[in-house]
Amino acid sequence: MLSALIDTNVLVSGLTSDKGSPARIVDAFKENRFNLFHCPEIVAEYHDVLSRGWLGLDTVDVHDLIELIILTGFSIMPEKSSMAMTDEDDRVFYDAAKNGGAYLVTGNIKHYPKEKFVVTPTQFLMLIEG
Repeated sequence: MLSALIDTNVLVSGLTSDKGSPARIVDAFKENRFNLFHCPEIVAEYHDVLSRGWLGLDTVDVHDLIELIILTGFSIMPEKSSMAMTDEDDRVFYDAAKNGGAYLVTGNIKHYPKEKFVVTPTQFLMLIEG
């Protein structure tokens, strides 16, 4: 089974629209079609961003998704890399994916170094859907 680390922007998109690749990735996670990696920093960011009122997300849906991530995902403690990053807030996602041997699924691919494991939501769907 493939493993992934999902950038927060993919979760936001997946929860704000029931159409498109991000929504299909959220559904695939709920259906246990791939392993999801996380770490405490990432879970904290998920909670912070997804709880922002202006996004209009249902608080119960957000809570349930984060609980599912914690309960069924795989927690790792990434080692901090020295890779140059355009946004230091993205480093933990990159490092966790790289350390875990997982795909990093992001809608902001330009924020990360060009690596085979850094993919767009559409690219990741092609991998899990064959």
